Amino acid sequence: MNTKKTLVLGASENPARYSYLAINRLKNYDHPIVAIGKRKGLVSGTPIGTDKIPLHDIDTVTLYLNPAHQKEYYDYIISLHPKRIIFNPGAENDELAELAIKNNIKPVEACTLVMLNTGQY
Repeated sequence: MNTKKTLVLGASENPARYSYLAINRLKNYDHPIVAIGKRKGLVSGTPIGTDKIPLHDIDTVTLYLNPAHQKEYYDYIISLHPKRIIFNPGAENDELAELAIKNNIKPVEACTLVMLNTGQY
């Protein structure tokens, strides 16, 4: 299987949150995960950090932040040079999508959970 190292941005320990479900589902598909959120925590053995740590070989950034909270992460996301950014429902952001395109990063407006379930991830 082709695993894709994924940064879950907007990660949460709250089981009612889609980011929580995404971490679990990504783990089920054996994708390596890095999770960053507002609060430190743990989801199925995956630690949630709060710092913009240097990362390498990130294939996908999947966003679970509304656009107002994305701004502080623009430079960080671009610096990771991911292949794509997935804008999950509620995270759509034309400004960041344009920035991504200018930096040869593919913006994808989709749901990570649906992509995983349908084999499109």
